[in-house]
Amino acid sequence: MGSNIFLDANVILDQMLKRKEYDSMRQLFQVVLSGRVAAFTSPSIIHIIGYWLTKAYGSNWSRQMLLTLLNDVYVLELGHDVTIQALHSKIQDIEDALQYHTAIYHDMDYFISNDKKLKSLETSSLPILTPTELLRRFK
Repeated sequence: MGSNIFLDANVILDQMLKRKEYDSMRQLFQVVLSGRVAAFTSPSIIHIIGYWLTKAYGSNWSRQMLLTLLNDVYVLELGHDVTIQALHSKIQDIEDALQYHTAIYHDMDYFISNDKKLKSLETSSLPILTPTELLRRFK
């Protein structure tokens, strides 16, 4: 297996709602399906995605979309100690802090997000890349 990547809510929603970065995420999921990359996310991101998908498609269809997603994207847990660490971090957005520190705790190679504000806060231990930036590394 190749790299381990953590997917932020915005990039998964780009794919599922066919937003601006849809093509990049479609290509990234092809890399995941090929086995060159293992993709992970968190329960709270599933919660966020579920909310937006239900608004767009209704509950039944959204559940099916999430179940399909979870065939290839694995959910990582966030424990008490990591939550405390995230809340003490310099990342002001609490949701971003929790996701980023979950990814660090689980030794992810890359954090995939289109959040420019979060990208400016990355650490040397966990690079934050857009889907397009990650795809360039796999060409």
